[in-house]
Amino acid sequence: MKFGEFGGMYVPETLIAPLKELEKSYEKIKADEQFWNEFHFYLKNYAGRPTPLYYARNLSKKIGGAKIYLKREDLLHSGAHKINNTIGQALLAKRMSKSRLIAETGAGQHGVATAIAGALFGMKVDIYMGAEDVRRQKMNVFRMKLLGANVIAVEGGSRTLKDAINEALRDWVSSFEYSHYLIGSVVGPHPYPTIVRDFQSVIGKETREQIIEAEGRLPDLIVACVGGGSNAIGIFHEFLNEKVKLVGVEAAGKGLNSGKHSASLCAGKKGVLHGMLSYFLQDEDGQIKDTHSIAAGLDYPGVGPEHAWLKESGRAEYVAVNDEEALKAFVELSKTEGILPALESAHAVAYAMKAAEEMSRDEIIVVNLSGRGDKDLEIVMGALK
Repeated sequence: MKFGEFGGMYVPETLIAPLKELEKSYEKIKADEQFWNEFHFYLKNYAGRPTPLYYARNLSKKIGGAKIYLKREDLLHSGAHKINNTIGQALLAKRMSKSRLIAETGAGQHGVATAIAGALFGMKVDIYMGAEDVRRQKMNVFRMKLLGANVIAVEGGSRTLKDAINEALRDWVSSFEYSHYLIGSVVGPHPYPTIVRDFQSVIGKETREQIIEAEGRLPDLIVACVGGGSNAIGIFHEFLNEKVKLVGVEAAGKGLNSGKHSASLCAGKKGVLHGMLSYFLQDEDGQIKDTHSIAAGLDYPGVGPEHAWLKESGRAEYVAVNDEEALKAFVELSKTEGILPALESAHAVAYAMKAAEEMSRDEIIVVNLSGRGDKDLEIVMGALK
């Protein structure tokens, strides 16, 4: 499946067979009511859904513009939206008689969520992680190991998420007969962007019901951070056919003109990487550039193909927030609402705060708070010294 010209299955011939097997299996379970009942059983009774939609009264009052609501994915078991997808894909892998999960992770949240799913369903788990991210996310590495996962530090390239994905793909080529590659975002070759989106779309479905119950109508603006883009697609998808403005916030790092950022939609161009046609940060020769963001989960040189299509079609707008602005939003939300957002989510909060100032008091913003900030405290402590 493609999203306009984006997406596709740009992979070595050796991966066509496992991808076709995955596509066929997913098409089969999509029509299986028992599968979805089991999926929602675990989301409700294990992961903690539905998550609240919280009116950030103090923050809204301080800014003085639109009402800001927070979709609290940070309150899920494991502390991020990632658990929605890992439970779904682990159940799918079991239906495919796979005994092992391979994953890659940047901020560690997807790795922790995969390790949890592996422990829950009795599956062996190997997780690839860039050595730089291993250094930045020590606590999450420790959590993964406690949960029984094997964490493999990747020393090549920029030693971040891009390089971890490369190694995970190499592993899958030689082990797909018994392994499922559990991709953590709406990236990679077909059918992954569709599978991950479908599992994460529970976020938007809940948001629709909750905002109508709270305000009697849909919001004017929905904001979410975008690295690979799974939390953003998860909340956007339910509103694609509605008159709701959708804004994805990328990481401007040290500034879009600094060369140290991860804003592939704002400053990248079309290309192929990790099995998909999408937007990537590239040099004049088409080589993938190194990335930077204070938020490890946004530190990826590309973006999911559905986001590329939403940008090209004009249905969603993509902006960028730098490290300093994200840090200020982290502190502001902590002080006004007693909520420590993940640094990834803080990018979305920063944009929402600026947007709210320009909007009227009867307008409504929903921010997808994709994860909690406990994992980032060491980084924040260092940055605020």
